[in-house]
Amino acid sequence: MAAVGNVTGPISSFDPYERGCPSRDLLDQIGSKWAVLVLGELGRNGASRFSRLRQALAGVSEKMLTQTLRTLERDGLVTRTVYPEVPPHVEYELTTLGQTLREPLKALTEWSVQHIEEVISARGEYDDRTERTR
Repeated sequence: MAAVGNVTGPISSFDPYERGCPSRDLLDQIGSKWAVLVLGELGRNGASRFSRLRQALAGVSEKMLTQTLRTLERDGLVTRTVYPEVPPHVEYELTTLGQTLREPLKALTEWSVQHIEEVISARGEYDDRTERTR
């Protein structure tokens, strides 16, 4: 298992700042909007059916939710359990590895809520500046 360092100086041989590093791909996957929201929802409410996730994540398409869940399952962050019922009952939940993302994603979510007004203001100022120079 590779060691993990701080953002400015990784200790391991996996350096996301290097082209082709698999950790860069992983950051891309877990940092996507829908992955963050799926992981957060499963972390908050535990195992969920597809329809419940889709309802909880307003705006996600069926295709995007399916792709996101498959990617998270492939990465070992989510497990998919099929119950032998008619109609089939399928649930998704965080794996032990997926659980390790709960705190970092919670911190990121809290930061976004705490600072959204500042970001909206900065975007407005930027848009005003760049609109004048066009």
